[in-house]
Amino acid sequence: MSDPVSALTAGSVGTAETRYLDLPKPVRLDCGRDLHPVRVAYETYGTLSPRRDNVILVCHALSGDAHAAGFAKSPPPESTRDGFRATDRDGTAGLGLGWWDGMIGPGKAFDTDRFFVVSTNLLGGCRGTTGPSSPDPATGSPYGPDFPVITVADMVRTERAFLHELGIERLAAVAGGSLGGMQAFEWAIQFPDAVDAVVAIASTHALQPQGVAWNSIARDAIMRDPAWQGGRYYDTGLTPDAGMGVARMVGHVTYLSAVALSDKFGRRLQFSDDIRYTITEPEFQIESYLRYQADSFVKRFDANTYLYLSRALTYFDLGRQYGAGSLARSLADVSARTLLIAFSSDWLYPPSASREIADALGGQGKPVEFHVIEAPYGHDCFLLEEARQTPIIREFLGLPAEADADDGAADLAGE
Repeated sequence: MSDPVSALTAGSVGTAETRYLDLPKPVRLDCGRDLHPVRVAYETYGTLSPRRDNVILVCHALSGDAHAAGFAKSPPPESTRDGFRATDRDGTAGLGLGWWDGMIGPGKAFDTDRFFVVSTNLLGGCRGTTGPSSPDPATGSPYGPDFPVITVADMVRTERAFLHELGIERLAAVAGGSLGGMQAFEWAIQFPDAVDAVVAIASTHALQPQGVAWNSIARDAIMRDPAWQGGRYYDTGLTPDAGMGVARMVGHVTYLSAVALSDKFGRRLQFSDDIRYTITEPEFQIESYLRYQADSFVKRFDANTYLYLSRALTYFDLGRQYGAGSLARSLADVSARTLLIAFSSDWLYPPSASREIADALGGQGKPVEFHVIEAPYGHDCFLLEEARQTPIIREFLGLPAEADADDGAADLAGE
């Protein structure tokens, strides 16, 4: 069996350590509250140029964190790499490999030979940035349900305040998939003079009703778990693992396509050549896989954070927020060049949503590229189809489509 470290070394940023910064001023939130103190967990890769003009901010999706690339200095017991094949079972759990390692590093899409890449854990998170599991200064106990309701716009204002403390006032690009792409759009709208380019992958201007419905089911699964206790479970010795596990199962199925599930699992049985006539135990491989995903997720993620971030991404609606119902009007002040990448099998964040954004920007004469990649894995394609995204992103960022052979990145998505 090959050594996974050796296989992943090419193009790696090496060992990465998460750092923390406390914002000196309160963050004003859309709900009308000021939040203070706010701590931000972050990592950086590459070298900041003397002019500080080579910064790319990478924004994570719902279950990500600040550790986007490289090998964690102190690997967590459970991998934070999401995706259909990028799970603990790929042999990288003990390495603490970053969730977007295939995209960040020398010669990769976000080339650290050219760019200084910054990744933060977003506001409301549970991986080092202030969220509902953080101490409430008024009580000394975790906020729980007393944490203010947040929006994607609040996350971006927090990122802006954080970068200001680092002395970074302009971004060469803001990039992310899913909820990360939503943050990129918010950056382009809120701070049009501070963003040169947007790279939004498998994202949308507003989650479609079916996506809102699935997110609602996932949140209800958590809140109906008796151990949730109205969100005040931190000091009880109990956690709503059952509800959280179901929420993860629901979410994970929405990230995949019917074709991907059929190709990977079919109706194959897990433990025997015939059914065992059991109600409680998994019979099929897909059932066992979902239970594995649930059990792994509850060990590393806070249930209240899931509720808050899920609500934030369902609130997100550019047309409502900035355009009085008009998507085109909401994008009127965007000056950044925009790259949109969508995937043919992604029914949760479908290509049609990215097409609407492309049409709204292009109709106003704004520079925009739109690519649809034919791939079978559903929404998880943005984590799995790294090799096919890389040349598109590199060319958009003004780099050769392929790096020199010595700098080539390993394809981490494949089995």
